[in-house]
Amino acid sequence: MSKIGIIGGSGLDDPDLLLDARDVEMGTPYGKPSALLKEGTIAGREVVLLARHGREHTIPPTFVNYRANIKALKDAGCTRILATTACGSLRQEIARGHLVILDQFIDFTRRRQVSFFDEFEPHCAVHTAMADPFDASLRGLLNAACDKLGLAHHKSGTVITIEGSRFSTRAESNMFRLWGADVINMSVAPECILANEAGLPYAAVAMSTDYDCWKTDEAPVTWDEILEVFKSNVEKVTSLLVEVIGNLD
Repeated sequence: MSKIGIIGGSGLDDPDLLLDARDVEMGTPYGKPSALLKEGTIAGREVVLLARHGREHTIPPTFVNYRANIKALKDAGCTRILATTACGSLRQEIARGHLVILDQFIDFTRRRQVSFFDEFEPHCAVHTAMADPFDASLRGLLNAACDKLGLAHHKSGTVITIEGSRFSTRAESNMFRLWGADVINMSVAPECILANEAGLPYAAVAMSTDYDCWKTDEAPVTWDEILEVFKSNVEKVTSLLVEVIGNLD
């Protein structure tokens, strides 16, 4: 039976989430992934957890080895990836604690490796389709599980991924809203790009933790605020993942 990869952050690499949890060290042609893989089972399915920024969140977004992370999950036998991410809301209706089942991204990063290919074989160029980057089947399962569990969520949304590690200026935040972005984060690109290039269906659930800085009636976002909201709502995401994994074919 194939394995399901989960890429997440704080609270989502908790060994209590997995039965028969064990650490696995993986190397790849692109270097080491962000952390040891943690393999085990959820709802009777084999799962591999990977902490995107390291288990103690020591790796800034720019320096996450996204290529190694995706390659390690594929080499570990994962055939699908469910990702989780904190995000800032760029829309009034996406409140703190709401979940967004992403369907589009805008890549506003500048310094990251966005392909496994540093060069092509002669006459064998690889240009991966990216019109619909998030897997429709996995998105459907995420939305159905949110409905069943009664979780406040938005069935679709466009995320803009910025380089970080700084937050946006107010001018940037307003520009991103004009571009049509609904939420903002620092990690979906190139992670989603590379998963598609590797042939791994990928879906991501984003948790809104703040309003970035476009709202002038409240203070701009801080990292402490993000952590507080995420940690107080992480049970929503874990319960969602357990429900979805239990319903996978």
